[in-house]
Amino acid sequence: MTGRPPHLPSTHMAFPSPRTAFSWIAQLTAAGILAMAAITKLTSAPEPMVLFTILGAEPWGRLLVGALELVAALLLIWPRTAAIGAGVGATVMLGAIGTHLFKIGLNYGGNPSLFVAACVVLAACLTTLVLRRPHSALRA
Repeated sequence: MTGRPPHLPSTHMAFPSPRTAFSWIAQLTAAGILAMAAITKLTSAPEPMVLFTILGAEPWGRLLVGALELVAALLLIWPRTAAIGAGVGATVMLGAIGTHLFKIGLNYGGNPSLFVAACVVLAACLTTLVLRRPHSALRA
């Protein structure tokens, strides 16, 4: 018999597959941006209050969106719930992008960073959904 007995743990560190590593990058990117956005909404920072007043949804809309962003961020950092968090995050970002396109403009407040952030989060959430989809869905 050669090599190490099968019941002993390996002494070599296993590196994650590229798919797993890329998924973690997407998940943490989306979770970080969503968490920062949620904090500004839930702590009543002036900028979101003004925006949601313009949209006619202050305070209920701001608090609802902030809560959804926070839930999505938390779900994204747990591998078993990452796809659910990505779905919630993508849905919220589709609403944000639609609001920019049809209500407030891409350059709200003279700064396109909110629109760009929404696009980045949407892309990261969609990437997570693809990479974290159940393997059973691949079977026909």
